[in-house]
Amino acid sequence: MAPIRVARSAVRRPAKADIPTLALGVLGVGTSGPLIAATRAPSFAIAFWRNAIGTVVLAPYALLRHRAEFRAMNRRQWQTALAAGFCLGLHFSTWTPSLTMTTVASATAFAATQPIFAAFIARLRGEHVARRAWLGILIAVLGVVALSGVDLRVSVHAFLGDLLALTAAVLAALYMTLGSSVRQTVSLTPYATVCYGTASITLAAMAALSGQHLLGFGSDAWLKILALTAGAQLLGHTMFNRALKTTSATVISVVILLEVPIAALLAAVWLGQIPSLWALPGAVLILAGLVAISMGSSSASEGGDANDDAIAGPISDEHRGVETSGAHHVPAAPTGR
Repeated sequence: MAPIRVARSAVRRPAKADIPTLALGVLGVGTSGPLIAATRAPSFAIAFWRNAIGTVVLAPYALLRHRAEFRAMNRRQWQTALAAGFCLGLHFSTWTPSLTMTTVASATAFAATQPIFAAFIARLRGEHVARRAWLGILIAVLGVVALSGVDLRVSVHAFLGDLLALTAAVLAALYMTLGSSVRQTVSLTPYATVCYGTASITLAAMAALSGQHLLGFGSDAWLKILALTAGAQLLGHTMFNRALKTTSATVISVVILLEVPIAALLAAVWLGQIPSLWALPGAVLILAGLVAISMGSSSASEGGDANDDAIAGPISDEHRGVETSGAHHVPAAPTGR
């Protein structure tokens, strides 16, 4: 009798080893919104330089240690990595200007709807999302909205900023899903180098088409761009890309919800944007949502993995070789929304 195939769960508890990685990633991306809002430079320039500098930092190590892996990557791996980088570039092209059109809290709240889109993408790919996980995602997102004090203002400018942030959430979900596919067989540093490099090219083209300059701003803006690159790009995004090897894109998207209270706190201190009175109940809703998601998920060490193996098949010796070439290790020097 043929074995019954159970759909792979899109919401599984991350491996214990991924928890510190995800925590570092959240701390990194939490600085993104306030830094972008405080940087006096064109939005595409900010987005371009954070990716370009990140690429320059990672590329030497990637070419030195992973040259053979670059040559061994097949067409599908290259296409998926390039597509992920393109989506990342488009994500930044919407996320960055949204922060100049509305408050950091509002932009972050709408961008934090990412897990809902990630869960929908997972379902379209045939993965299972438990009802309790859906409920947890919705509760957590409601908490984000409450915590950020999102209001439907009459201002068309702010409304467009909200729409841009919402679009950024869709693109981020696509970027994470594509990255998860690549990271099963490609090491962290080669993938991140290709992804950030492609995002840089995408953003440079968009800046040229829109007439935005990539140079010509002051030293204070450059310092903030460097801080954004070090924290949100190299620490935040690279930590999430590292975790994509063993943690689903949907779960990582949910974890990124914790960016919201961090960004709101920093915006209050740096920019004087005081959170609304919904801060406390909003935080409670986020925690309740994360608990519900955790209770509705399977663990990476539970029997559910047997079903995953039955569907995905065993990892080939070639892929095991790739896996040991650095997929689980972030280099000391070039580590890195």
